[in-house]
Amino acid sequence: MSYQEKIEALLEKVQKAPRYTGGEMNTAIKPWEDADLHFAFCFPDTYEVAMSHLGMKILYAAINSQSDMLCERVCMPWVDMKALMEENDVPLFSLENRRALHEFDVVGFTLQYEMSYTNILAMLKLGGIALLREERAEADPIIVAGGPCAFNPEPLADFIDAFMVGDGEEQILELNRVILKGRQEGASRETILKRLAGVRGVYVPALYDVTYHEDGTIASMKPNCAEAPEKVLKAIITDLNTAFYPTEIPVPYTEIIHDRIMLEIMRGCTRGCRFCQAGMLYRPVRERSLERLVELAESLENATGYEEISLSSLSSGDYTCLAELIRELIRKLNEKRVSISLPSLRLDSILKESLEATQKEKKTSLTFAPEAGTQRLRDVINKGVTEEDLIGKVKDAFEGGWSSVKLYFMMGLPTETYEDLDGMVDLARKVVAEYFAVPKAQRAKGLRVTCSASVFVPKPFTPFQWEPQDTQEAVHAKQQYVRDAFRQIKGANFNYHESDLSYLEACFARGDRKMGKVLLRAFEKGCMLDGWSEHFKYDAWREAFEETGVDPAFYAFRRREKDEIMPWDHIDCGVTKEFLWREKEKADKAAVTRDCRKGCNGCGLQRFKGVCSICG
Repeated sequence: MSYQEKIEALLEKVQKAPRYTGGEMNTAIKPWEDADLHFAFCFPDTYEVAMSHLGMKILYAAINSQSDMLCERVCMPWVDMKALMEENDVPLFSLENRRALHEFDVVGFTLQYEMSYTNILAMLKLGGIALLREERAEADPIIVAGGPCAFNPEPLADFIDAFMVGDGEEQILELNRVILKGRQEGASRETILKRLAGVRGVYVPALYDVTYHEDGTIASMKPNCAEAPEKVLKAIITDLNTAFYPTEIPVPYTEIIHDRIMLEIMRGCTRGCRFCQAGMLYRPVRERSLERLVELAESLENATGYEEISLSSLSSGDYTCLAELIRELIRKLNEKRVSISLPSLRLDSILKESLEATQKEKKTSLTFAPEAGTQRLRDVINKGVTEEDLIGKVKDAFEGGWSSVKLYFMMGLPTETYEDLDGMVDLARKVVAEYFAVPKAQRAKGLRVTCSASVFVPKPFTPFQWEPQDTQEAVHAKQQYVRDAFRQIKGANFNYHESDLSYLEACFARGDRKMGKVLLRAFEKGCMLDGWSEHFKYDAWREAFEETGVDPAFYAFRRREKDEIMPWDHIDCGVTKEFLWREKEKADKAAVTRDCRKGCNGCGLQRFKGVCSICG
């Protein structure tokens, strides 16, 4: 039986065959032999999650726009398919040409979530590639990784050959060119990696040595060769209008998480929320022009037939021409009955006109993120919104025909008290009251107020990177307290995240290279698909920490000192450590920092001429 026949036979035995068939509309299926460089874009989660990710669609199309390069998609198989592949000796394969992972020149992973790291090891092993970078042969693929989690690459330093930090549209092509040239010249793996260190935003862990103090903190992290820079500066796309953006995207045969066109209207955020890693990493704010967005929307709708466009960004309500954009999109696409969705709405953004513009479209749930229950704590995190903002926007929504509202909070934020938890409950009560304040004949039926509270995870490159996470016992007590209080509110319900997963997320978010041996041991003990509750094996993770002699509390529950060397201090995200510490001190006093659009706050981007439109 041929390799292709083996795959076809497996597809008859799995739950969701379309996860593995490929051949979707708008996929780029290039002849393998016509490409000089073969890139496998690996998403370390299932097909449904992967195909909802905008970054993959952008980079997939960008690489395939090059005549001498080929990019194919590879996703983490579900447990049924993985077991069958291992049983029948079928290596992990790409969706387009069904080539085994080890046949590619470059294997790239996107790092969106710390708890997908075991999936990376599972995919490498299933693809026939050595897990540890030190054990790979000269002819093996170069393993690269990018995405937000790449800004602290150290927990994966044993497994990834090179990390890409920053905007990837141009960076990934330059990286591929360096690898292609090296392979054509017959250069050694070591030589190619040293050349990659010269690409802006590329970090090669083999070129750096780490030493530790007796207490386990980092003593030094230094380059061990002339080619490696002291600091790796992130790659930045300065003009989104000229940046590559796909006009065609693959359309899945099966339902995915976000089954719609995602139109990135802006990148970056000026708000400065102190818990938000993305708001720091993706600075400066850059907007696409209204004309460019309308052009892209029309092209993508024509190419896909989707009936919904999501206006994607960290804070869509802050887009300068939001109302005009929505009106223009509705005017252009009205006959095709395309609806416009508005994720990431801030409470103080100009919402009413946008709501009115979409009123004739289908009413779905509106999502707001007050994050904290009291104004004091919202000031601590620099959220910059008030209770009046929330109530006013909710009132507009209920009067505009909405009946379903989602409120997102975080639990365990620095300085949080039980009074702040009471504030969450009180806000929910007031939102319910606003619904019933609308005359019965005018309001939509079916009130649903859903409040969700995630567990705060301190992240690198935020003012809270020095702060401890709440212990699991403290989190459980708070969750029980709020859940009991919500039983008294008719029309509102309370959801919360399990703290065990957030605990491990904090360990990897702020972890160093020692976390690599924990990850490997957990994988050997069967940990995989950790982000899926039915497959999360917390006991196995605890055993992995014990067997490797690594204390998880050292990473999650320990307060850092001001001058402690962080595992990610060799990465320059544009925002300086000095600025982050100043923001931490302001958080301790519940003092707010103005929006960057109202004046430069000296975050560090002013060091780079022409990068930030605010600081020049």
